Amino acid sequence: MSLYTILIFRGGISVISMDTKKKELLGTFYRNGSLYTQAAIQTNDHDFPSSATGSVIPHGFYDLKRNTGYITLGTSHDTSEFACDSLFQWWVNEGIIHYPKAKSLLILCDGGGSNSSRHYIFKEDLQKTANALGLEIRIAHYPPYTSKYNPIEHRFFPHVTRACEGVVFDSVETVKTLISRTSTSKGLTTIVHILDKIYETGRKYAADFKEIMPIVFDTHLPKWNYRAIPQE
Repeated sequence: MSLYTILIFRGGISVISMDTKKKELLGTFYRNGSLYTQAAIQTNDHDFPSSATGSVIPHGFYDLKRNTGYITLGTSHDTSEFACDSLFQWWVNEGIIHYPKAKSLLILCDGGGSNSSRHYIFKEDLQKTANALGLEIRIAHYPPYTSKYNPIEHRFFPHVTRACEGVVFDSVETVKTLISRTSTSKGLTTIVHILDKIYETGRKYAADFKEIMPIVFDTHLPKWNYRAIPQE
């Protein structure tokens, strides 16, 4: 039995799987899938960024215990700040409601992207989030080439893809409506939130962060397992 499975069955412990889906361009672009329409829909067969009216970045959370999904739709860039803001939104809108007595949160995530295990800017933003929430946040990264075992990849994202098949992403609101319909016969439900904020790329962590950071690394595989403990 894995660590996160053990924690799920302890009352009040929140175990969340986190990842970002592929960035999607907004506009009249062809998308795989089929649907019923009253008239033919003309689309561009190539999704050139110059022809797009914008973009949308779906950042997802999957609650293993409750079998629920939460998607934050960003309209800027997939940065560590965006990932941590999405986490903040999930907690204040969903997490704290269902886990009011929780003092610690375990997040399962890949080792790259906006929540890279190698980047200290993510650890700095994560620490800020832990401070803001007053919640200990434990991170468990999947090692390279093992991200397919991240629960969100096979328990949530495939159903999101199915809910959006064939439909033209002409606006962020359309994407929100489609993803909100994601459900299964086994009880999966989905909540979607739009985060319309501009994020700066290329940010650097504070010069002294590595020396004074309160991040606590595990003795076992510290590169991929650590905790952000809230500071007063």
